[in-house]
Amino acid sequence: MLTLWRHARIATCDEQSRVFHRGALVMRDSTIEWVGAEAELPAGLRPDRTIELAGRWVTPGLVDCHTHLVFAGQRAAEFARRTAGTSYTDIAREGGGILSTMRATRAASEDELVAQSRPRLRSLLAEGVTTVEIKSGYGLEFETEARMLRVARRLEAEEPVTVSTSLLAAHTLPPEFAGRADEYIDTICDDWLPRLAGQADAVDAYCEDIAFSAAQCDRLFTAARALGLPVRLHAEQLSNVGGSQVGARHQALSCDHLEYANEANAIALGRAGTVAVMLPIAYYALAETQRPPIEALRRHGVPLAVASDCNPGSAPGASLLLAMNMARRLFGMTSEEVLLGVTRHAARALALGAVRGSLAPGRAADFAAWSIDSLDELGYWVGFNPCSLVAKDGAIVLERDV
Repeated sequence: MLTLWRHARIATCDEQSRVFHRGALVMRDSTIEWVGAEAELPAGLRPDRTIELAGRWVTPGLVDCHTHLVFAGQRAAEFARRTAGTSYTDIAREGGGILSTMRATRAASEDELVAQSRPRLRSLLAEGVTTVEIKSGYGLEFETEARMLRVARRLEAEEPVTVSTSLLAAHTLPPEFAGRADEYIDTICDDWLPRLAGQADAVDAYCEDIAFSAAQCDRLFTAARALGLPVRLHAEQLSNVGGSQVGARHQALSCDHLEYANEANAIALGRAGTVAVMLPIAYYALAETQRPPIEALRRHGVPLAVASDCNPGSAPGASLLLAMNMARRLFGMTSEEVLLGVTRHAARALALGAVRGSLAPGRAADFAAWSIDSLDELGYWVGFNPCSLVAKDGAIVLERDV
């Protein structure tokens, strides 16, 4: 079916960042066939249906490229302790933090995990998100890690969303391996990775003093790449133990957080073509004061993405729009950087840039329509959602009055 979407203001977020103030899109089934100024529509076009967008702004469907969306339980008591002055690191070393969610997630069935995770996913979808990355990492044992990946695929099958999965078994050291981090990494590399490679789109790790060393992440990534799996990394969030250099060496799709990254890290990421994913909700929720080196990342041509980091501990929320606002206010990113950070650059961080994240011929027909006057309003509003229509693979999946 050929569909014409007309009378729209379009931000393509393509390589030229083209904007059309009286634009139109032509879609054949689930793929974009043409995008441009409405006055330049192909001659002789005979669409099967025409949809009026009434001057709304249209962007690609948003891409949330870093989430821990599948988990059981919550950690509100830990948040109360942090607001009273206890650090995230101290709570983790006491056996809380990730291990607290691990216990709840291990105890949950697949159906229970689907039921608890679905509302968080739908919160993102209502904000124009059409692609989301979902990590494992709250199992820290083979069966629960596999269950989390299955839940992510079930959510993709049952909701109008594209899901990219990441195996984050190297999230923290499970109690069964206390004091034996190298042995745990060997278990992931030699046993879990070969069995789970078909269920994961990438391998992730947490490179930090309270998690895994740069050398351990390097071994994990070597094993992942040998299986044909790309890698991404939590790096330089609480300190700098060399994560970015490991990520760059393995041409990681992304390095995420980066609050403690430095100029040398920015140079390495730029040379590797790695995306730097900003996670400002975690920065805010942990009351951090060390900002990512945005200027250095810009200077060395590192693509900047923005993500929600939806998780029960450091980023207890499911709003990419809030992350966009915080990226602008707390990190000083521009409105254009933030929009590209949740579209083209975010898709690149998931190795999906050839299909999603921009409006161009041959791309998937994923887009969001916004009842706003200017693109600056994306990342401006807090607690108000101006998304009024979402199309996924050419089909309208959400319409609401705004």
